[in-house]
Amino acid sequence: MPADLLTLARQAAAKAHAPYSRFQVGCALETEAGGMFQGCNVENASYGLTICAERAAIFQAVAAEGGGMRVRRLAVVCPGHEFPPCGACRQVIAEFSLPGGATEVTFLQNGRAVTRTAAELLPEAFGLG
Repeated sequence: MPADLLTLARQAAAKAHAPYSRFQVGCALETEAGGMFQGCNVENASYGLTICAERAAIFQAVAAEGGGMRVRRLAVVCPGHEFPPCGACRQVIAEFSLPGGATEVTFLQNGRAVTRTAAELLPEAFGLG
């Protein structure tokens, strides 16, 4: 995972609205078409209305490129904390993944960048087809 995507994810995290959890999460992704998109988490007092950084970035990519958009690679960062995408985000990543779940997803673990495929993160993704 090139550092540029991790850097963009860190920049996005700085813009997060996280007054409740104080977990500022940022995401950056590259689409199959070469587009670059960022997203941050936006919390709401009604917690169910909160949006994760990964979904914010993916939805921006869909708005720009259309429903056929596919994520080539994605990085997610939460300064001061380390974790992979949540289950809901894993499902959305799977929906817009490259064929076979080949999209690369990078997150931090023990201070190091770790990359897994979407299929490795969610081996039995829900699908209608």
